[in-house]
Amino acid sequence: MTRIYPHFIVAKFGGTSVADFDAMNRSASIVLADPNVRLVVLSASAGVTNLLVELSEGLESRQQLDKLETLRTIQYNIISRLKQPTVISKEIDNLLDNIGHLAQTAATSPSAALSDELVSHGELMSSLLFTEVLREREAEASWFDARSVIRTDDTYGCAAPDIDALATLAETHLRPRLEQAIMITQGFIGRDAQGHTTTLGRGGSDYTASLLGEALNAGRVDIWTDVAGIYTTDPRIAPNAKRIDRISFSEASDMAAYGAKVLHPATLLPAMRKNIPVFVGSSKNTAAGGTLVCSTTENPPRYRAVAVRRKQTLLRLHSLDAQPSCHFLAQMFALLARHSVAADLVTTSENSIALALDSTHATSGEDHTLTTSLFTELSSHCRVEVETGLALVTLVGNQLTQASGVFKDVFAWLEEHAVRMVCHGASSNNLCFLLPADEADSAIKALHLQLFES
Repeated sequence: MTRIYPHFIVAKFGGTSVADFDAMNRSASIVLADPNVRLVVLSASAGVTNLLVELSEGLESRQQLDKLETLRTIQYNIISRLKQPTVISKEIDNLLDNIGHLAQTAATSPSAALSDELVSHGELMSSLLFTEVLREREAEASWFDARSVIRTDDTYGCAAPDIDALATLAETHLRPRLEQAIMITQGFIGRDAQGHTTTLGRGGSDYTASLLGEALNAGRVDIWTDVAGIYTTDPRIAPNAKRIDRISFSEASDMAAYGAKVLHPATLLPAMRKNIPVFVGSSKNTAAGGTLVCSTTENPPRYRAVAVRRKQTLLRLHSLDAQPSCHFLAQMFALLARHSVAADLVTTSENSIALALDSTHATSGEDHTLTTSLFTELSSHCRVEVETGLALVTLVGNQLTQASGVFKDVFAWLEEHAVRMVCHGASSNNLCFLLPADEADSAIKALHLQLFES
């Protein structure tokens, strides 16, 4: 008799959770411990995506061979621990060969489309290997190509999913199979209308898990990573950071958007649309618990966390004449829109605009936001100043625009730092400031000590 799973769980495992055979085996134990886990979304094994990105950018033959050998070693260290390694080795060899051919092409004719095709192989390999790990533990497990349901546009490196198409395809091709076996699929990758492989941006496997959870109306999405939940800040910066056991969608969404690396920034949007709780825990230590992200929490605190987003660029645009500010603003934002530039932080004066540009999410890892064509067009309309090497520090909280004393709490502890830009008021849940990247950690330590440890 077929069992029905009306409130099934989507479980996503990050790169460190599938880094090697032992990590995969621990993750397999998590899957098998809960019969409601029916869909598993995997990242590439730790380090693999970075190697593939380097190959996609074009390397000379000796460097190519070194990277390819490292990739092969990572895969075969896992294959060698399987009871029947020959079952999967041919498929992995085919993928490794394909990586080699694509890397040779990238050395002479690199492109964003080729990069996505090449980088996708990390998730393809890890998901094939994990399926075999589960099967050797006598689980009914089946491999599924995420590209058959994840439809996207053709913005290679950071593609946008087609939510309606995804829902229809997942209902048709994926849901019936969840009743028969645990389905193992890939995060991060999709396919455009022309059939080309796309990627959702760095960290996009979380987003895939949430998108599939939304499409199939899952009961919960579990994100398994190398930390036991979401903390008040990065514990590597402030060792006394505290885990947040329960946090609202809006708070966690702000944290992710402004740099908290536990979740991909877009992860919570699909879950919020269907009110699907998201659990974040450590695959290395399930007994440590984790953080549940849900619609509401009781008595939310004024200050919830401090996040940091690095690799920021400050763009200042100054009007060349005395035209009314409304005309200048309209002209500049229209120009930025034509170049598909989204600035999430903006301040303005009578004849100037300051914008913070983020370059942290594209697959390539390069800053393609401020292109030569954009800079040239901007320069024909205004005086342009560009400052790089900045970091955005964000205080996330609740009703910050209604509370008194917030600026005293924050800026009294930042008097030694050269703050370049401040954004406050557009959201009642955050206060953002831009400062030199080499000052970010000390600013976070000072803020965390004052707001969360005192």
